[in-house]
Amino acid sequence: MTTMLITYRVRPERLDEHLSLLDEVYRELAHTRPPGLRYQSLRLDDGHCFIDVVIGPHLPAPLPSLPAFVRYRAGFDERCQDFEMSEVSVVGSYGMGE
Repeated sequence: MTTMLITYRVRPERLDEHLSLLDEVYRELAHTRPPGLRYQSLRLDDGHCFIDVVIGPHLPAPLPSLPAFVRYRAGFDERCQDFEMSEVSVVGSYGMGE
């Protein structure tokens, strides 16, 4: 199982657009229910910084095959700044759906 951590800041003038696109991704995930995929987006208290945690057996699959995710990623670099993505190792976890 691979765990990815993505951190980024959304440009203030693009925040509403970003949230709408992210909502579409979650609605499509709820509809398609890809097996083994876990995806969580956290919004920090400044309102513009986000942390996404993605867990799955064959990342980035199945995300690139979802139309809503393709739309979300299409303008990501223009909407966001300070983007970092890292594969992480879980050293401890409680109640996170293991």
